Amino acid sequence: MKTSVWITLLSFFLSTFSFFPCSLKAQEIYDLKRCLETGLEKNFAVRIVKNSQQISDNNASAGNAGYLPTIDLRGNYSGILSNLQRQYPADGSSMIEHQNVIDQTLDAGIYLNFTVFDGLNIQTNYRKLKEFREKGRLQTQWEIENFIAGLCTEYYNYIQQTIRLNNLKSTLSLSRERLRIVESQYAIGSMSRLSFQQAKVDFNEDSSKLVKQQEVLFASSVKLNQLMADSSLEQFIFTTDTSIALKAIFEKESLWKKTMENNIFLLLAEKEIDVTALELKNLQSANYPYLRINAGYGYTFNTYQTSVYKKQDNLGLTYGVTLGVNLFDGMNRRRKQVNAKIEIETKKLDYEKLQLDIKSDFTNIWMAYMNNLGLIELEEDNLKTAKETYDIAIDQYKLGSLSGIELREAQNSLLEAEERYIQAVYTTKLCEISLLQISGQIESYLN
Repeated sequence: MKTSVWITLLSFFLSTFSFFPCSLKAQEIYDLKRCLETGLEKNFAVRIVKNSQQISDNNASAGNAGYLPTIDLRGNYSGILSNLQRQYPADGSSMIEHQNVIDQTLDAGIYLNFTVFDGLNIQTNYRKLKEFREKGRLQTQWEIENFIAGLCTEYYNYIQQTIRLNNLKSTLSLSRERLRIVESQYAIGSMSRLSFQQAKVDFNEDSSKLVKQQEVLFASSVKLNQLMADSSLEQFIFTTDTSIALKAIFEKESLWKKTMENNIFLLLAEKEIDVTALELKNLQSANYPYLRINAGYGYTFNTYQTSVYKKQDNLGLTYGVTLGVNLFDGMNRRRKQVNAKIEIETKKLDYEKLQLDIKSDFTNIWMAYMNNLGLIELEEDNLKTAKETYDIAIDQYKLGSLSGIELREAQNSLLEAEERYIQAVYTTKLCEISLLQISGQIESYLN
């Protein structure tokens, strides 16, 4: 029959479409660890933050803090072009004028400047640079943890969408079987045209859902390729995982203890307090005297047109010592130090607020995690019941004791049970990822 040919062609098209992206190239197989390793090597955001960390590492040097002297090699030439008038005081009548007089100076040498003491400002600067280095490493760690969480989320979303695609394929197969039965019965006159038309509509509806789900799966594949910085964005990802596996159930108190010890935001907030305290010490350094020394060795050559000496040159050592202390600066030093103390108190308050915020987030995630674990058991039981119900329904349908509408309801109930189950598992996985991230253990997915 014409309808049978059409159904066969449509089924062939859907099957081909579902697997078409796989034929684009000899696709490699990925698991989560390989996806993470590839992404950590190639992802642009991770590479950028690592470059920033290298700058922080390079800046944490003794020379940048001021521990080391500066040594300059300098050369200089200068001249004076002028008109001179000289009056001798003996009788006041003698006046000597010189036009376009040129005096010249040429000097060259090597010079050293060194701050011996400036109220511990140098030592404080060095400590602050080290804190900035550690802060840069924590920011790199935050970017890595954020990347791992994002990629894990998308990886398991891809698994979820693949399972949904397979569920829709199974549903379409059931609709195809129902349509075949109806068509055979309609051909011999034991089934109405209305039943045949309804079976055909349901088959088309399931076919449409399958096509749309293929688009959703393709978008997830593109996102995974983007996270791994793969320029072949259109290539589908093949994974070793066919289901979403959950880790062993966490122990709440242990997880919370790790959160307080390893949470990246708390560690960064602690560094902010340390840096602010060092900035106060920098300001307090102005309360002490400073001692600087300088030395140089060079050559100076001068020429004069109207002096007693026509030229003069010097070769030798120059040196000096500067000792000083700021006695009064308009009360600005005191004002800055008071503001720095207030800033330290503000940072401590920020830290306490952050602790409360993280505890709130942890509590909410934990509650969602436990609820979804229970939901998985419930939906797993519902799925088993839905499968048994459909098996009974299809047998009764073949015997003619069940209508097509009732069979469709059983079929939809099965698909909905499958959807709810995979959604519960995926949501639980998201809670698991969030708990590991908030407790600083997200890198365990690399093991």
